[in-house]
Amino acid sequence: MSDLSYLAAVRESYDTVASAYVERVKTPAELDPLSRGMLNVFAEVVRTAGLGPVADVGCGPGRVTAYLAERQVPAFGIDLSPAMVELARSAYPDLRFDVGSMTSLPIEDDSLGGVLAYYSTHHTPPALLPVVLGELHRTLAPGGSLMLAGHVGADRHLRPTQAYGGHPVSYESYLLPPDRIAELLKQAGFVLTSRLVEEPAEGAERSFATFLAHKPERPAAGGDPA
Repeated sequence: MSDLSYLAAVRESYDTVASAYVERVKTPAELDPLSRGMLNVFAEVVRTAGLGPVADVGCGPGRVTAYLAERQVPAFGIDLSPAMVELARSAYPDLRFDVGSMTSLPIEDDSLGGVLAYYSTHHTPPALLPVVLGELHRTLAPGGSLMLAGHVGADRHLRPTQAYGGHPVSYESYLLPPDRIAELLKQAGFVLTSRLVEEPAEGAERSFATFLAHKPERPAAGGDPA
């Protein structure tokens, strides 16, 4: 799929598996220490900078959004799946959750202190990743931070028909090498701060990577752009 028609498959699939997803996917407290540690680092960075709210894009049932909020980060969630958003609103009624797409975020330019894309970009066809990363960059305030975490691999294109206990799905997944994701982030205008790449389990076709980056601050008027 080379256009935005893939979004319909992603939306329908996650609407279908929403309840099973909540039952089967780990909560932030159940994550491995490295993954949880990266979330904590991101929370500290955006809280200390104080540049604005944090959007958890592809928030699913809202657990990671709530994890950030528990750490005094002004976070809200956006997800393509109305069923996921409904679960998030029910579980965390004091937090804001909206239905929306990463390809066209309902957020003003330069308005966010941080963006979290947590296991939410791997369904995007590689040709459209620059569109998504461009939206994340657009919405971040200068100096704001991005954390992107998700599945990586050696250029694998997966077409599952079932997931989360056998429920039918029609989305596709794309496992890109970490170096390519890093290059796409740079091309979108981000400055890459760090990356953590976990070694794949023996025989596994995918691994996990976390990238921390920021949007450069604008030079002062009349100042040296360097």
